[in-house]
Amino acid sequence: MDINNFITSNLLLLPGLLIAITFHELAHGYAAYMMGDPTAKNQGRLTLNPIKHIDPIGFMLLITVKFGWAKPVPINPIYFKKRKTGMIIVSLAGPLTNFVLAIISAFILASGILTNYITFTIFKTILMYNIVLGIFNLLPFPPLDGSKVFASLLPTKYEVYFYKYEKYLYLILIILLITGYMDYILWPLINITFSTLLKILAVFF
Repeated sequence: MDINNFITSNLLLLPGLLIAITFHELAHGYAAYMMGDPTAKNQGRLTLNPIKHIDPIGFMLLITVKFGWAKPVPINPIYFKKRKTGMIIVSLAGPLTNFVLAIISAFILASGILTNYITFTIFKTILMYNIVLGIFNLLPFPPLDGSKVFASLLPTKYEVYFYKYEKYLYLILIILLITGYMDYILWPLINITFSTLLKILAVFF
């Protein structure tokens, strides 16, 4: 492997990765803050500074093996007037923000205004990372956002059991990732999202 090409390709991936992570975590914190939870604000997480949202180990894994994690935004549901509703809104805020960024990136790419290879590649990675991050986090496996949405939709007595045994469901996620079976879940959803986005773009371009 050409080390220079490896470094260059990863440098071009960084902006898209950092934007996807930063806006995702900021959206969680800001949604919670708008519903009365000051926890994220008090810990300095309502910021576009990516350093505040990076988990060093998770970030290195994202770059090297393409799977990792960011530093979760602290949320305290006790501040929500309606706990379940609050958790659903906060949990969905991150993935929905990723989808908005993906749509914006897709429109910029399709417009043809990016004639420089570097800027075109950066916006392409912004599109890619935001779609993947948005879809992946909607899956109903702990600790992903989709699991919190799923748990909040359950009757309270079943929600308690869900959180009691969530560590075992977390193992299912790890097994799916290690064995590669996650691809059979993730890629069909990614392809559907891309095809839907292309149909939207076709209306305008």
